[in-house]
Amino acid sequence: MQSLAILLTVFNRKAKTLQCLQNLYVQLPIEEYTVSVYLTDDGCTDGTPETVKEQFPEVNILHADGNLFWNRGMYRAWSKAAETKDYDFYMWLNDDTTVYPDALSILLQTSSAYEDKCIVVGTTCAVGNQAIITYGGRINGKGLIHPSDRIQQCDFFNGNIVLFPKSVFEKVGMNDYRFRHALGDFDYGMRARKLGIQSVVAPGILGECDGHDSLPVWCNPEKPLNKRWKAFRSPLGHNPEEFFIYENRHHGIAMACFHYFTNHLRVVCPWIWKGR
Repeated sequence: MQSLAILLTVFNRKAKTLQCLQNLYVQLPIEEYTVSVYLTDDGCTDGTPETVKEQFPEVNILHADGNLFWNRGMYRAWSKAAETKDYDFYMWLNDDTTVYPDALSILLQTSSAYEDKCIVVGTTCAVGNQAIITYGGRINGKGLIHPSDRIQQCDFFNGNIVLFPKSVFEKVGMNDYRFRHALGDFDYGMRARKLGIQSVVAPGILGECDGHDSLPVWCNPEKPLNKRWKAFRSPLGHNPEEFFIYENRHHGIAMACFHYFTNHLRVVCPWIWKGR
């Protein structure tokens, strides 16, 4: 019997979190696998952890003060799972993602096809519209991969639905705690690639999650400078120091310095980029 730990971070999205867990649990049990769920409550004030405990008492809930955000919340959940048991698989799952009924089975079958030695990424589409791909595997310079009926390789990925076999965890470790909200998923895929570990996109679409296509506050010329600057420095914005770490690590010091400058310029003069 193999074991799987599913990791989530939640903050004040009770309805979506419950929908996510409901769609997850209808897939269980999976033959020859035991499944545990570790959920980081990052300071919810809308009753999410209380309702989860009531409806899904088997979920392991970890409490935080609201300063972890997505990446550090996932790190917290992963750390607790790894401390608790030597799992054969770990899986990231965003709480705003609704997984399809066969998602877990497809992820595990795809991993088995690679002898459980690669990262397996699930693709999501917009809610109710499979023509719009929102998250999944990515190719450098080309963007999101559109899924097909076959397995495809990718360079890095969004963290909405991602399966990590134990062999990957032992070699790469967990996501980097220096990133608070964004970049931890992209960084993990790039780090794994440098270590010779493949990332592949599982066949088909495995769930639904709407994209975030609106222009971010930090570079929106319709917002005042003080609001742009605050959003820019926020973990939810485009925090320049964290992006510098990421770009220096994966694209070199020259690119990191260039974007550090141009991103600051874009906050002050966002109209230069208008229409791009």
